[in-house]
Amino acid sequence: MLTQQQVSEGRKQWLGGGYRLFYQEPLHVVRAEGVWLYDSEGRRYLDAYNNVASVGHCHPAVVEAIAAQAAQLNTHTRYLSDAIVEFAEDFLTEFPPELRSLTMTCTGSEANDLALRVARLVTGGQGILVTRWAYHGVTSALAELSPSLGEGFVQGKTVWLIDAPDTFRHPGAFGAGVERALEEMKQAGVKPAALLLDTIFSSDGIFSPPPQEIQRAVAQVRAAGGLFIADEVQPGFGRTGSSRWGFARYGVLPDLVSLGKPMGNGHPVAGLVGRPELFAEFGRRQRYFNTFGGNPVSCRAAHAVLQVLRREALQQNAQTTGALLREGLQKLAARYPVIGDVRGEGLFIGVELVSDQRNTPAPEQAAYVVNAMRRKQILISATGPSANVLKIRPPLVFQPEHAALLLETLAEVLGEAAHDLAQ
Repeated sequence: MLTQQQVSEGRKQWLGGGYRLFYQEPLHVVRAEGVWLYDSEGRRYLDAYNNVASVGHCHPAVVEAIAAQAAQLNTHTRYLSDAIVEFAEDFLTEFPPELRSLTMTCTGSEANDLALRVARLVTGGQGILVTRWAYHGVTSALAELSPSLGEGFVQGKTVWLIDAPDTFRHPGAFGAGVERALEEMKQAGVKPAALLLDTIFSSDGIFSPPPQEIQRAVAQVRAAGGLFIADEVQPGFGRTGSSRWGFARYGVLPDLVSLGKPMGNGHPVAGLVGRPELFAEFGRRQRYFNTFGGNPVSCRAAHAVLQVLRREALQQNAQTTGALLREGLQKLAARYPVIGDVRGEGLFIGVELVSDQRNTPAPEQAAYVVNAMRRKQILISATGPSANVLKIRPPLVFQPEHAALLLETLAEVLGEAAHDLAQ
């Protein structure tokens, strides 16, 4: 096994400059199980961040499904295969009856890229509305509507940025932004193709706006001829607790739903679900092929994840454990003024840190907390335009005792931060 120094030097020498690492002191992980990651020295870390391993790291049922299918057959979708049909038939029962078609991809980026192609072709429009600090993927098309990628972001000519539904600082700004963007599109002679939303607004800072706010925005876009694309790559698969999909919390029906990250518990599998007539029109005028999308191994992995999600009642666990965690965080907020707001749903929680009574963002404090928690072997991250919102998004097998450990450690770190940053 390579040492941590050898791995670090190898990354610098052999990998491209676009990669980034978590934490000031990078973590060299060598194995994982459930909610725990283990480093090269055998130290155990509580994972309160990785939604990719949604049903727990290295879940035996998923590992077994992957290994069994890999030992039998793996090929593309140009041949008939049981795995993709069996998975699609079962998986689509998790959606409203209007959404009855699935096209499989390998990543959420590919799913969102396909969603844009479908929306633009069937509507005849080009304009896309996304929130001001959105992240929807890494393809060239998606990089033009993912401002959270960084300073090199170049906004696409047919992309309109709208304010996120910030329930902490600017409640109500979202709807006005949608209305303004649609009017600007009209003045520019650009027909809308779609409103594309991450339904938990994770990159924007993690928000759960009132349902009517989202309903109104979707209705406005549809009235102008566009579709609604729900990006469920991060909030989907029961993470928000009250529903399987983030869009359901708002009482809206998407035209297309993009999926990824947690779908295969670490195996690269993703997909796009939508109204059959949209896929039929797209397929009549264009073809779509993805060499690895929908291969038998990926389908077995995704089906195993779905079955574990149901069998172990992980959506319900997200709701109950998430509620305990948010309650504990609210109690910490009463003790530590640096916590300006606690928000989120299920096991997708944002803790906004502020530096004064005017709620000025506190990115320095957030960076301190994230890195101090890592040193104490609890893994979280930060998000939002100012990187001042603690992002807590653990595997769905996270239990009350894990929440208690996180809260105890966070209390220690907040106390240390108040002392150290005051020096």
